[in-house]
Amino acid sequence: MRTVPLGPTDTLVPNVVAGMMRIVDKSDAEIRDLYGAARDAGVTFFDHADIYGGQMHACEERFGAALDMGSSEREQITLQTKTGIVPAEGSYDFSYDHIVSSVDGSLRALRTDYVDVLLLHRPDALVEPDEVARAFDDLEQAGKVRAFGVSNHTPRQIDLLRTAVRQPIVANQLQLSLSHSTIVTQGLAANMMVGGALTRDGGGVLDYCRLHGITVQAWSPFQKSDGTGVFLGAEDHPELNAGLDRLAARYDVTPMAIATAWITRHPAGMQVVLGTTTPERVTAAAAGSDIPLTRAEWYGLTRAAGNAVP
Repeated sequence: MRTVPLGPTDTLVPNVVAGMMRIVDKSDAEIRDLYGAARDAGVTFFDHADIYGGQMHACEERFGAALDMGSSEREQITLQTKTGIVPAEGSYDFSYDHIVSSVDGSLRALRTDYVDVLLLHRPDALVEPDEVARAFDDLEQAGKVRAFGVSNHTPRQIDLLRTAVRQPIVANQLQLSLSHSTIVTQGLAANMMVGGALTRDGGGVLDYCRLHGITVQAWSPFQKSDGTGVFLGAEDHPELNAGLDRLAARYDVTPMAIATAWITRHPAGMQVVLGTTTPERVTAAAAGSDIPLTRAEWYGLTRAAGNAVP
């Protein structure tokens, strides 16, 4: 398992992350099997959010109850959670009170004294950076959160937070897959009369993150661009799947590993956030952590996914 820096810090983390958003209906044994498969594959980073599971902190509670890990094991893994979405109100809330109370709820549910990383889940149009900064300072000083980041944020939204927040923004979790690849591919078509030349990613968010030492975490790494399911094996992505199959045979891995490798091959040092609850798929995807795709192979997949490569 290849590791990458967590933002501008000296902390190294695996470039494949186990996402826990779908474990609410899983038994304790199933959650332990999923956790064990991740650990066996070298995945020590586990991603949560306060809203996962249909009720606040539901998936965090299942994870904490199923594993009930001691302090020694807890120190071996990285726990990340997110806050800011309020489903019951159909709103977003980056207020001091909401951030702090959400973290306290996550700590209780996860049965831990601290989370390693806290992300602001989706942008709050009513954000007051001073409130966020006060929450981050108090959570850090209390030892409840060790690092802070964002999810689905544009460069300017991050800059706005940084007018008040003193901690480094270590991560930005963004949707990215071969089929949903605008943050990577829009620059390829710059100054061309094709759709990919349109800046629909918040103004070069990937380049911005690289310039500022922010680790990009790719969510839904196998999702189609239209959100109708995964592209792996899909009949409406024949050229892409043919390319994945050819490279899978060449590297003696699964197509899922190659789809993972397309992201991890990028020099930005991104993390791939898996959403599967199937242990075998975690193992298969993790095999793509350090596959050295050539430039020709990487661009071939990019083109096969329907992107303009002039």
